[in-house]
Amino acid sequence: MKAAALLAAAMLLPAAGPVGTTVTVQVGNIRNANGNVHVDICPQAQFLTENCPYRATVRAVAGVTTLVLQGVPAGRYAAQATHDENRNGKVDRALFGIPKEGVGFSNDAKIRFGPPKFDDAAFAVGATPNTIRFSLRYFLGASGPAKR
Repeated sequence: MKAAALLAAAMLLPAAGPVGTTVTVQVGNIRNANGNVHVDICPQAQFLTENCPYRATVRAVAGVTTLVLQGVPAGRYAAQATHDENRNGKVDRALFGIPKEGVGFSNDAKIRFGPPKFDDAAFAVGATPNTIRFSLRYFLGASGPAKR
């Protein structure tokens, strides 16, 4: 009797499976292998906040660093990335709030007197895995990886 009840309850639940899809983010112009690269994928309401629901952090690789985010539902998002060279979990800033570490946004959205608007950085996530690419911008120090 107990087994039959459990079986009936299990049949009422939706099949467990992956929710959302995979978004691969290739962040270019990483000036060195110090610290970490962090990416947030945000819906419009959470863009430019610290509570984006889809995030990943990996060890920095000079040049291009790749991050893979799983379970991103279909929708419209913008990505923001930082190169946390000293691994303190934040973007260090200089006078007037100028970032000391690399920052960037999907679509290589321009940074002019402040961060870009959501619409400039927005991209679509569908049912199939996708890859986005953009580069970081450094306002102080070396502007990208050393030339070989």
